[in-house]
Amino acid sequence: MLLSLLSAAFLAFSRTDSRVIRAAEDSLRCAPGERRVEIAAAADPRPGYSSDEQLQYSAYYGKLRVGSGEMRLAGRDTVRGHSTWKAMFIMDGGIPGAHVHDTTITWFDSVTFNSMRFVQRVHDPGYHADRDTHIFPEDKTFRTKDGEVHPSVADPLDDMSLVYLVRTLPLEPGQCYVLSRYFKPESNPVVVHVVRRDTVDVPAGRFPAIMLRPEIKTKGIFSKDGHAELWLADDSARTVLQLKTGLSFGSISLKLKHIGRNP
Repeated sequence: MLLSLLSAAFLAFSRTDSRVIRAAEDSLRCAPGERRVEIAAAADPRPGYSSDEQLQYSAYYGKLRVGSGEMRLAGRDTVRGHSTWKAMFIMDGGIPGAHVHDTTITWFDSVTFNSMRFVQRVHDPGYHADRDTHIFPEDKTFRTKDGEVHPSVADPLDDMSLVYLVRTLPLEPGQCYVLSRYFKPESNPVVVHVVRRDTVDVPAGRFPAIMLRPEIKTKGIFSKDGHAELWLADDSARTVLQLKTGLSFGSISLKLKHIGRNP
């Protein structure tokens, strides 16, 4: 299940988000001395990344390379008459006898980042899932593949649109961003601590970077006790360079190996 864990971590939420830690994780908050910043609807985030961005990653378990990942913006599309950006994240790899292939696709508004549709296709050893969720920002509801309708929130984000939104924020060390926009209300708030500026070495090269520590109300890698670190390039593009996290069975990470453009 290593690659599935990496996939979930990189998208900022574990697939176990249906098993929410409610009372125990209600303490998610900014630390003393941090500057709290509430993030509601985006006014004009002006993304610095290209609409045809293609990022390729190597996945590691400790120092062992165990697979690859790709995150890309696949251009414009339409959902229920709304113009959207379409983005994809793919994880592929594993260890002998345990192969993983996970695909996540999102359609979101390029100005508000409101999610309109969210698809997850998971093929892991002993676990398969095929989810297709339609999200209705105007009604504050979402509908699952089996037709069930559930309450949502204003200006909803999914796992991937959240990542793209965070990349547009100022992200000054000492800031603490609080978002209550995840489309499943029970998983809010998301808290993103901006820890420090540094330099990071990945297969794609050496980059000035900003290190973030995200937290969310789940049992996954981005839970409060997961101590995950997400590294973004310290420039206007805010390219996702690296994710590191420690678990009881070892260290896992994703590292950027190539920055390209979709044909």
